[in-house]
Amino acid sequence: MGFLSVLSFAHKLAGERLQPGDSAVDATAGTGADTLFLAKACGPRGSVFSFDIQAEALALTQARLDKEASAPLSPVTLLESSHADMETALPPEVRGKLGAVMFNLGYLPAQGADPAVITHTESTLKALNAAVRLLKPRGLLTVVLYPGHPGGDEEAAAVEAWAAALPQSAGQAMLYRQPQKPASPYLIAVEKKQSKEGDNDAS
Repeated sequence: MGFLSVLSFAHKLAGERLQPGDSAVDATAGTGADTLFLAKACGPRGSVFSFDIQAEALALTQARLDKEASAPLSPVTLLESSHADMETALPPEVRGKLGAVMFNLGYLPAQGADPAVITHTESTLKALNAAVRLLKPRGLLTVVLYPGHPGGDEEAAAVEAWAAALPQSAGQAMLYRQPQKPASPYLIAVEKKQSKEGDNDAS
Protein backbone atom coordinates (compact mmCIF):
# COMPACT_ATOMS: atom_id res chain seq x y z
CA MET A 1 0.00 0.00 0.00
CA GLY A 2 1.34 3.43 -0.91
CA PHE A 3 1.65 6.46 1.31
CA LEU A 4 -1.43 8.57 1.99
CA SER A 5 -1.90 11.73 -0.06
CA VAL A 6 -1.23 14.94 1.84
CA LEU A 7 -4.98 15.69 1.97
CA SER A 8 -5.79 12.22 3.26
CA PHE A 9 -3.02 12.45 5.85
CA ALA A 10 -4.28 15.84 7.01
CA HIS A 11 -7.75 14.32 7.45
CA LYS A 12 -6.30 11.32 9.26
CA LEU A 13 -4.42 13.50 11.75
CA ALA A 14 -7.39 15.78 12.39
CA GLY A 15 -9.81 12.87 12.58
CA GLU A 16 -7.74 11.18 15.25
CA ARG A 17 -7.77 14.37 17.32
CA LEU A 18 -11.33 15.68 16.94
CA GLN A 19 -14.16 14.48 19.17
CA PRO A 20 -17.93 14.78 18.67
CA GLY A 21 -19.01 18.17 20.00
CA ASP A 22 -15.75 19.92 19.13
CA SER A 23 -15.52 23.19 17.23
CA ALA A 24 -13.22 23.53 14.23
CA VAL A 25 -12.24 25.92 11.44
CA ASP A 26 -11.68 25.45 7.73
CA ALA A 27 -9.50 28.47 7.06
CA THR A 28 -9.69 28.11 3.26
CA ALA A 29 -13.06 26.69 2.22
CA GLY A 30 -12.23 26.14 -1.45
CA THR A 31 -14.61 23.49 -2.78
CA GLY A 32 -15.62 22.42 0.72
CA ALA A 33 -13.82 19.11 1.16
CA ASP A 34 -12.25 20.05 4.50
CA THR A 35 -15.43 21.77 5.70
CA LEU A 36 -17.47 18.62 5.08
CA PHE A 37 -14.83 16.46 6.75
CA LEU A 38 -14.82 18.69 9.84
CA ALA A 39 -18.62 18.79 9.99
CA LYS A 40 -18.71 14.99 10.01
CA ALA A 41 -15.92 14.70 12.58
CA CYS A 42 -17.39 17.26 15.01
CA GLY A 43 -20.95 15.95 14.62
CA PRO A 44 -24.30 17.59 15.33
CA ARG A 45 -23.23 18.84 18.78
CA GLY A 46 -20.15 20.55 17.33
CA SER A 47 -19.66 23.61 15.17
CA VAL A 48 -17.61 24.42 12.09
CA PHE A 49 -16.60 27.83 10.72
CA SER A 50 -15.46 28.02 7.11
CA PHE A 51 -13.62 31.04 5.64
CA ASP A 52 -12.98 32.12 2.06
CA ILE A 53 -12.67 35.48 0.33
CA GLN A 54 -14.44 34.16 -2.78
CA ALA A 55 -18.22 33.87 -2.83
CA GLU A 56 -17.85 31.16 -5.46
CA ALA A 57 -15.90 29.00 -3.02
CA LEU A 58 -18.54 29.36 -0.33
CA ALA A 59 -21.26 28.46 -2.85
CA LEU A 60 -19.35 25.32 -3.82
CA THR A 61 -18.90 24.47 -0.14
CA GLN A 62 -22.61 24.91 0.57
CA ALA A 63 -23.46 22.71 -2.41
CA ARG A 64 -21.18 19.98 -1.08
CA LEU A 65 -22.81 20.21 2.35
CA ASP A 66 -26.30 20.12 0.81
CA LYS A 67 -25.48 16.80 -0.88
CA GLU A 68 -24.80 15.36 2.58
CA ALA A 69 -27.88 16.87 4.20
CA SER A 70 -29.01 13.50 5.56
CA ALA A 71 -25.68 12.92 7.35
CA PRO A 72 -25.19 13.90 11.01
CA LEU A 73 -23.20 17.08 10.43
CA SER A 74 -22.22 20.01 12.59
CA PRO A 75 -23.89 23.34 11.95
CA VAL A 76 -21.56 25.16 9.53
CA THR A 77 -21.08 28.93 9.42
CA LEU A 78 -19.75 30.16 6.07
CA LEU A 79 -17.81 33.41 6.28
CA GLU A 80 -16.85 35.48 3.22
CA SER A 81 -13.75 36.78 4.91
CA SER A 82 -9.99 36.32 4.93
CA HIS A 83 -8.55 33.66 7.18
CA ALA A 84 -6.38 36.45 8.55
CA ASP A 85 -9.48 37.83 10.26
CA MET A 86 -10.59 34.60 11.92
CA GLU A 87 -9.66 35.68 15.43
CA THR A 88 -12.13 38.57 15.42
CA ALA A 89 -14.72 36.79 13.25
CA LEU A 90 -15.17 33.76 15.51
CA PRO A 91 -17.56 33.93 18.47
CA PRO A 92 -15.86 34.39 21.85
CA GLU A 93 -17.06 31.04 23.17
CA VAL A 94 -14.89 29.04 20.74
CA ARG A 95 -11.70 31.10 20.99
CA GLY A 96 -8.99 29.01 22.61
CA LYS A 97 -11.22 25.93 22.37
CA LEU A 98 -10.93 24.80 18.74
CA GLY A 99 -10.09 21.16 18.17
CA ALA A 100 -8.63 21.74 14.72
CA VAL A 101 -7.89 24.43 12.15
CA MET A 102 -7.25 23.27 8.57
CA PHE A 103 -5.58 25.28 5.79
CA ASN A 104 -5.44 24.22 2.12
CA LEU A 105 -3.46 27.00 0.48
CA GLY A 106 -3.11 28.05 -3.16
CA TYR A 107 -6.01 28.85 -5.48
CA LEU A 108 -9.59 27.67 -5.94
CA PRO A 109 -9.45 24.37 -7.90
CA ALA A 110 -12.75 24.84 -9.72
CA GLN A 111 -13.65 25.23 -13.37
CA GLY A 112 -13.74 28.88 -14.36
CA ALA A 113 -12.04 30.09 -11.17
CA ASP A 114 -9.34 32.73 -11.54
CA PRO A 115 -5.96 31.04 -10.80
CA ALA A 116 -4.48 34.46 -10.11
CA VAL A 117 -6.55 34.66 -6.90
CA ILE A 118 -4.24 32.87 -4.48
CA THR A 119 -3.46 32.86 -0.79
CA HIS A 120 -0.69 35.28 0.13
CA THR A 121 2.18 34.90 2.57
CA GLU A 122 1.43 37.93 4.75
CA SER A 123 -2.21 37.05 5.44
CA THR A 124 -1.41 33.33 5.76
CA LEU A 125 1.22 33.91 8.44
CA LYS A 126 -1.15 36.20 10.33
CA ALA A 127 -3.82 33.50 10.14
CA LEU A 128 -1.44 30.78 11.32
CA ASN A 129 -0.47 32.77 14.40
CA ALA A 130 -4.13 33.38 15.14
CA ALA A 131 -4.94 29.70 14.66
CA VAL A 132 -2.39 28.63 17.27
CA ARG A 133 -3.93 31.01 19.78
CA LEU A 134 -7.45 29.80 18.93
CA LEU A 135 -6.69 26.11 19.38
CA LYS A 136 -7.30 24.35 22.64
CA PRO A 137 -4.35 22.53 24.25
CA ARG A 138 -3.43 19.54 22.04
CA GLY A 139 -5.58 20.99 19.27
CA LEU A 140 -4.27 20.43 15.75
CA LEU A 141 -3.34 22.79 12.94
CA THR A 142 -2.83 21.38 9.43
CA VAL A 143 -1.48 23.29 6.43
CA VAL A 144 -1.39 21.82 2.91
CA LEU A 145 1.13 23.73 0.80
CA TYR A 146 1.44 23.96 -2.98
CA PRO A 147 4.94 25.04 -4.10
CA GLY A 148 4.22 24.11 -7.74
CA HIS A 149 2.29 27.24 -8.79
CA PRO A 150 3.42 30.88 -9.18
CA GLY A 151 3.71 32.37 -5.71
CA GLY A 152 3.19 29.03 -4.02
CA ASP A 153 6.87 28.26 -3.54
CA GLU A 154 7.48 31.53 -1.67
CA GLU A 155 4.44 30.98 0.53
CA ALA A 156 5.42 27.38 1.26
CA ALA A 157 8.96 28.41 2.23
CA ALA A 158 7.62 31.11 4.54
CA VAL A 159 5.19 28.75 6.25
CA GLU A 160 7.91 26.14 6.68
CA ALA A 161 10.18 28.77 8.24
CA TRP A 162 7.31 29.86 10.50
CA ALA A 163 6.81 26.29 11.70
CA ALA A 164 10.55 25.78 12.29
CA ALA A 165 10.69 28.97 14.37
CA LEU A 166 7.58 28.18 16.41
CA PRO A 167 8.59 28.04 20.09
CA GLN A 168 8.29 24.53 21.49
CA SER A 169 6.41 26.10 24.37
CA ALA A 170 3.66 26.94 21.86
CA GLY A 171 3.51 23.68 19.95
CA GLN A 172 5.32 20.96 18.06
CA ALA A 173 5.47 20.87 14.28
CA MET A 174 5.96 18.05 11.77
CA LEU A 175 6.49 17.83 8.02
CA TYR A 176 5.02 15.29 5.56
CA ARG A 177 6.40 15.52 2.03
CA GLN A 178 8.08 13.66 -0.84
CA PRO A 179 11.67 14.97 -1.06
CA GLN A 180 12.04 13.43 -4.54
CA LYS A 181 9.19 15.66 -5.81
CA PRO A 182 9.96 19.17 -4.54
CA ALA A 183 7.09 20.77 -6.51
CA SER A 184 4.46 18.37 -5.11
CA PRO A 185 2.01 19.44 -2.38
CA TYR A 186 3.11 18.76 1.17
CA LEU A 187 1.79 19.05 4.70
CA ILE A 188 2.84 20.82 7.86
CA ALA A 189 0.98 19.96 11.06
CA VAL A 190 1.24 21.63 14.45
CA GLU A 191 -0.02 20.28 17.75
CA LYS A 192 -0.60 23.02 20.31
CA LYS A 193 1.27 22.64 23.56
CA GLN A 194 -0.64 21.06 26.42
CA SER A 195 -1.53 23.15 29.41
CA LYS A 196 0.72 22.68 32.44
CA GLU A 197 -1.93 20.62 34.19
CA GLY A 198 -1.88 18.20 31.27
CA ASP A 199 1.87 17.98 30.73
CA ASN A 200 2.02 14.56 32.38
CA ASP A 201 -0.74 13.11 30.20
CA ALA A 202 0.14 10.64 27.47
CA SER A 203 0.73 12.36 24.15
